[in-house]
Amino acid sequence: MLIEKKELVKNYVASIPFDRRLYRHDIRGSIAHVKMLSREGIIDECGANTIIDGLSSICQEIDRGEFQFRTELEDIHINIEVRLFEKIGDVAGKLHTARSRNDQVALDLRLFLKEEILTTIEELTALQGSLVELAASNKLIIMPGYTHLQQAQPILLSHHLLAYFDMLQRDKERFYQNLKHTDVLPLGSGALAGVSYPINREFVAQELGFSKVSTNSLDAVSDRDFVVEYEAAAALTMMHLSRLAEEIILWSSAEFDFIEIDKCYTTGSSIMPQKKNPDVAELIRGKTGRVYGNLVAILTTLKALPLAYNRDMQEDKEGLFDTVDTLHSSLKVFAGMMQTIKVNAKHIRDAIKKDYILATDLADYLVKKGLPFREAHGVTAKLSEYAISKDKNFSELSLNEYHRFCSLFDKDIYNTTLESSVASRNITGGTSPQQVEVALNEARKLLKNEGKKQANQASTIDTQC
Repeated sequence: MLIEKKELVKNYVASIPFDRRLYRHDIRGSIAHVKMLSREGIIDECGANTIIDGLSSICQEIDRGEFQFRTELEDIHINIEVRLFEKIGDVAGKLHTARSRNDQVALDLRLFLKEEILTTIEELTALQGSLVELAASNKLIIMPGYTHLQQAQPILLSHHLLAYFDMLQRDKERFYQNLKHTDVLPLGSGALAGVSYPINREFVAQELGFSKVSTNSLDAVSDRDFVVEYEAAAALTMMHLSRLAEEIILWSSAEFDFIEIDKCYTTGSSIMPQKKNPDVAELIRGKTGRVYGNLVAILTTLKALPLAYNRDMQEDKEGLFDTVDTLHSSLKVFAGMMQTIKVNAKHIRDAIKKDYILATDLADYLVKKGLPFREAHGVTAKLSEYAISKDKNFSELSLNEYHRFCSLFDKDIYNTTLESSVASRNITGGTSPQQVEVALNEARKLLKNEGKKQANQASTIDTQC
């Protein structure tokens, strides 16, 4: 019974089933650390080289799938260290000089997340590129704009798509801010109070590509704000993806028939052969909930922890890994789906069956004739009720019918069309063709500059052991 209890506890506290994912980062951190120990004369150069060679060979073993992870060794740090002892003997014991597993795991997680943030930004950029191309190839298609899912005013489809470009741009800015906060070296903080050896933290930071070192040892080992920030930014990104997914689901339905999703991103029915279900979009919408859940979980875990490290913080990884994987796969599959979408221009135009969507333009017409807006709004509201009761478009009303509601209407009211409505919104951020062209050019410029920015950031990160 006692053996069973010990086995149960051993399995319960072990993190190796999931933190083995950090092996490259753990070994990279250890190599940088031992280089520093040797450079500062804390351990001898010969021993340091032996340790570095041993760590490099362990990395290769893991890469080849030959490494035996052992649950009784709890975590990735001890698994690697024990294997190092097996390979090089007692000199391996010098590796852990001037560090603790507390600052070691904080380092590993930051190294991991720096890579994942840059990958996330690259994927966001790819999705933005898909949106820009879809908008550019359909930039003059007029569609109904909606509020409350009711037709409101005419807009360009390209303008609608570029709204999501802007959302994703804000997401990228949040991830760049997250990268800034993640780019801090915690190693050297020890368990909680710093270390008593004359270490060179700045050297380790330079070796690992960190722009600065932490300034408080207690905070450094207990800080998981950077994890929360990633999960919060991911939750917002997934919310944006979910909104677009919802529109794709609606637009691909028979009732809308605005778009056709490529068969690679749909599935059939087990009994209804005509079905083409938008399962990819639905799953993106569904997976948003799990990302939200991971964010709430880490916030709840951290909310009452006293300084410094507590074992609760082991719960920082599984949710983060799940969020990272979910976001990566969602962004990649969404970009591919958007690249293959076919737009049904005629069906989009035909969706505006009545021109009541021009009611605001009629009110604006009266304002330009000198009527106060609130009065013009009231006139147009009554005119709309009348047209609907007669089942007539505004364009089908006679001038006499217009005059029943306001004498300011003249023949030029018939110049109010979907095209004129869209064209009149020619202000910064508006839906006119001119403004959409400006927005497309700005979006392309942002994407071009983004490529250079990402290349510069990536050059500071070494993904090898």
